[in-house]
Amino acid sequence: MNQTSTPTGSTPFTYAWLILVVATGIGWWFGHLEQGESSSRQVAMTGVIVTGFVKAWIVGFQFMELKHAPRWLRHTYDAWVIVVCVVLVAICIG
Repeated sequence: MNQTSTPTGSTPFTYAWLILVVATGIGWWFGHLEQGESSSRQVAMTGVIVTGFVKAWIVGFQFMELKHAPRWLRHTYDAWVIVVCVVLVAICIG
């Protein structure tokens, strides 16, 4: 992999990795909310699902090179992430 990086070593991959680490922490925090009442369980499930799909989008966009893919493929992937996430959240809430 031939990448050029800034002197500080920060690349788009580094930023994506940091966002994924933070999102993992947020998902973990939402998972611990589940121990409360029924309404907080729905918030926790929704938070975990949305966090997971945000992470899936970041991995697809940054590490699977979808940012350089044809427009139709990028939009198809975006639509898939959004639709499946919304359907799963609707199932969990409903």
